[in-house]
Amino acid sequence: MSFEKDDKVVLTDKHSEFDGETGTITQVMESMFGEATYTVSFDEGQEVGISADQLEAADDDEDDEE
Repeated sequence: MSFEKDDKVVLTDKHSEFDGETGTITQVMESMFGEATYTVSFDEGQEVGISADQLEAADDDEDDEE
């Protein structure tokens, strides 16, 4: 799956401090091999160089919970 800038995503990376957190894609970069990597911004920081297989689309309902 590919993502675009401003998409809400959930990071799945057990080695990241943001594992399981929802963030927003702030940048999409294409590697020289034609694969996209992403920069995702979270409330407490950002993660750079994330591959698509480490991301899943976030439910839109998460923002509506109050």
